[in-house]
Amino acid sequence: MDRESGRGMGFTIAHITDPHLAPAPLPGFADFRLKRFMGYVNWKRGREGLNDMGVLARLVEDLRAQAPDHVAMTGDLVNIGMPSEFRLAALWMKTLGDPHDVSFVPGNHDAYVRASMPMLKATFEPWTTGDSGVSGFPFLRVRGAVAIIGLTSAVPTGPLMATGRLGRKQLAALAALLDETSARGLARVILIHHPPLSRGEPPFRGLTDAAAFERIIGEHGAEAILHGHTHKQLIRSLPSRATRTLGGKVPVLGAPSAAAAAHDPRTRAAYHLVRLELEGGLWRVSARVRGLALGGEQIGEREALAV
Repeated sequence: MDRESGRGMGFTIAHITDPHLAPAPLPGFADFRLKRFMGYVNWKRGREGLNDMGVLARLVEDLRAQAPDHVAMTGDLVNIGMPSEFRLAALWMKTLGDPHDVSFVPGNHDAYVRASMPMLKATFEPWTTGDSGVSGFPFLRVRGAVAIIGLTSAVPTGPLMATGRLGRKQLAALAALLDETSARGLARVILIHHPPLSRGEPPFRGLTDAAAFERIIGEHGAEAILHGHTHKQLIRSLPSRATRTLGGKVPVLGAPSAAAAAHDPRTRAAYHLVRLELEGGLWRVSARVRGLALGGEQIGEREALAV
C-alpha cells in the first residue's frame, strides 16, 4: 500500500489499550498521596494477579508482526502515576514502533494525581505531537487518507473516582478539526480513553461531558472512535448526519486490557485491527480481534467484529 497517498486503498490501525504496566511501586514518603496509597492497595488485592506482562510482551510481538499502518494506544500505561512508572512506560511505548507510526492518548491512571501531570506531558510528547509540530490535545496526525485525532479525557480526580472530562476548549477545537479534515476528504478516527457515551457507564467512571461530545459527533461527524478504560470488548455506535461511513453511523470500539489473563472472552487480553476502506466515496469500517486464545495460551486470531 502507498502509505503516503493511501487514497482508494485500505488503512489498518492496531488499537491496544490499558496494559497497566507492572509492578506498581509502593509510594515512598516524598511521593505519598492518599489516592496513590489506595491505588497501590487495590493493585495488590486485584489487578496484580490478573496483569500478565509475559502475555503483554507476546501480544505486542504479534501486533508488530501484523504490520499495521498505525498503532493507537488509548491510555492507562501506569497505575498510580509514580515517576518510575513513567520511565518504564516510555521504554514500553518504543516497543510499539516509531513515534511517527504510534499515537497515544492518556487514561485516568496516567493522570492519577496532580503531581503526575508534568511527567505525563513530558513522557509522551513524541507520541502526542501533531503534524503542526506542537504536542498537546487535541492533536491531528494525518497518515495516508486517515486523520487521527487524539483527545485527552484524563484529569486528576479524588480517591475512588475515575471520571474523565474533555472541557469546552478541547471540544470546540475537536469540532473545528472534524470540519477541516472532512473538507479534505479524510477518514476521521478519534482516539480517547473514556467511552464517550452519555448512557451505560457506571457512576464515577464515565466521561462527564459525554453528551456534549455526542452532539459534536452528531453535527460534525467522524468515521470511527477508539477507546479504552472499560477493560472490555465493546462495539457501539453514535448517530451522525455528517459521518461518511457506509452504515451511516459512527462505530465506537473499546478493547480489553492488553495484559489481562482473564477467562471472560470479553475481557481476555487482546488488541483490535481496525480497517478503513474507501468504497464509492464512503468508508467501510471493519475490525478483527487478535489476542489470547479463548481455550489456551497462544496469541492469534480470535474473531471478526460486527461493526
